[in-house]
Amino acid sequence: MAAEVYFYPIHSSDTNVSVAEALAVLMQAACVDDIVHAKDLCALKLHFGEDKNDTHIKPEWIRPIVDLAKKNGANPFLTDTCVLYKSRRDNAVEHLRLAHDHGFTLERTGAPVIIADGLLGGSEYEVEISGEIFKKVAVAELAHQSNSMFVITHVTGHMLSGMGAAIKNLGMGFASRKGKLLQHATMKPKIKTKFCTKCNECIKWCPENAIVMGTAGAAINQKLCIGCGECITVCRFSAVKHDWGMTAPDIQKRMAEHALGVIYGKEGRVAYISFLLNITRDCDCMDKVQDVCMTDIGILVGYDPVAIDAATLDLLEKNANKSLDDVLYAEIDARIQMKHGEKIGLGEMPYELISVA
Repeated sequence: MAAEVYFYPIHSSDTNVSVAEALAVLMQAACVDDIVHAKDLCALKLHFGEDKNDTHIKPEWIRPIVDLAKKNGANPFLTDTCVLYKSRRDNAVEHLRLAHDHGFTLERTGAPVIIADGLLGGSEYEVEISGEIFKKVAVAELAHQSNSMFVITHVTGHMLSGMGAAIKNLGMGFASRKGKLLQHATMKPKIKTKFCTKCNECIKWCPENAIVMGTAGAAINQKLCIGCGECITVCRFSAVKHDWGMTAPDIQKRMAEHALGVIYGKEGRVAYISFLLNITRDCDCMDKVQDVCMTDIGILVGYDPVAIDAATLDLLEKNANKSLDDVLYAEIDARIQMKHGEKIGLGEMPYELISVA
């Protein structure tokens, strides 16, 4: 039986208030409050946006979810995890300040912010899974401890997985530092010195000091490299490259297996909310203002991360009126994460799209 995915169309002219109102209607239609019980510690997993990013999820969009959880007697909290790369989000203290700066305050959202994997990303819980790559994955401690969960995703392109949506938000976004490192283990970038301008930006941002400057240009020490991809993000001259054909499929599979670990034991207690608004080629981890690459589409709500991502990708392609290869990353088949997720029992790709408005 196909999973139900609920859809509410949104237009670029809609205000944050109207988006929040649309979400409230959509959640009611999808009976989302069934997942939240009295006394629950209810995690609202989202991305607060990198420092200069302005296309991330807005605090006003979160309030209806918080209100719904409170109405059911739950204790909701907003959460995310520390990142591998150098950023205000690589430790809990600065991460909290950044969330506050972007408007995710108790006054505006109605819920506190708690970083799920502790001060530096080491607070974790190892979950046994039946994966093809992993038999055990390391997830953020608060992800495991929460009773119910809303996975709230701003859909974007992504340089490692093609599309960043619910599976990425779960698998990468709710992994501990150890889990993130295991997912990036095969991502070993290399520098094409003929394009290197010796600007030193990759050296400045490398979290492991794995890059040095030589006479011909920068070079990466493969033994020190953790594969976080930060050098690709900051290089403005296309000097840093991955072998996408070898690495993108593998990281998507690892991501899906960590997602399976995150939701272990929470059957019927997780809802997925995906905003197909302010869509950009790269994810909200980019510390810069990004151009929107297509018109707003709407909001999706469902209970199956694989199905909601399949619906997301179909809607993106329909809206772009062409293959996403022409809009996002041509080298990457974003459906690999969904196919692998279906294979390991994370969810199923067939879906029934139910329009609410």
